[in-house]
Amino acid sequence: MNLPKLPTAAEVIATHDRLLAGDGWPQRAPATPEHDAGDARHWLYLNHRCNSLLWAEEDLARRTTVADAEIAANKRAIDGYNQARNDATERVDELLLVALGLVDEASARTDTPVSRVPAGARLNSETAGSMIDRLSIMALKIHAMRQQTLRSDVDAAHRASSAERLQRLQQQRLDLAGCLDALLADAGAGRAYFKVYRQFKMYNDPRFNPALVAESQRA
Repeated sequence: MNLPKLPTAAEVIATHDRLLAGDGWPQRAPATPEHDAGDARHWLYLNHRCNSLLWAEEDLARRTTVADAEIAANKRAIDGYNQARNDATERVDELLLVALGLVDEASARTDTPVSRVPAGARLNSETAGSMIDRLSIMALKIHAMRQQTLRSDVDAAHRASSAERLQRLQQQRLDLAGCLDALLADAGAGRAYFKVYRQFKMYNDPRFNPALVAESQRA
């Protein structure tokens, strides 16, 4: 079986870092990328953009000198970006698994995707999409920690500690990248498989969140 056309882990990392280095990222970046929605890179972009916007909102939500209404707005934005981030992760997995022949294409986007498991293949508990999502978050951590090493308003000890943490984060990202490449290679060779796992974020769904159900009933 041939591997689908998916960027290698090194290419994923390069894309994440390039986007973070872009002027106005993520606030002034295009809401949708140039790739077609049937291309995994489309969803990789959206996942990274949502993670970047989520990161910024998480920082704002920790403020202590603003009105409660501003923090509430941050929290609502966080919920929205988190949902979109997870949706993009699931879409990456759907496209990869279809290309690999490891899921029935007609069922791939349903709540009950049907896996096609090669004989003797091991199940990997983490999906390729979730690894790409984690690589996005690692890119954000590395970007933020690097900025700490360049600050002029802190002492040398802070910059040195940040440099050590930066080195550790970079190693952790390389480790994860190796695991992603290995999983895709094993999946392409029929030695491993993963599944489309639905997150079912109940707190964002007014049909399932008990607090929202109660509000609706009172109204």
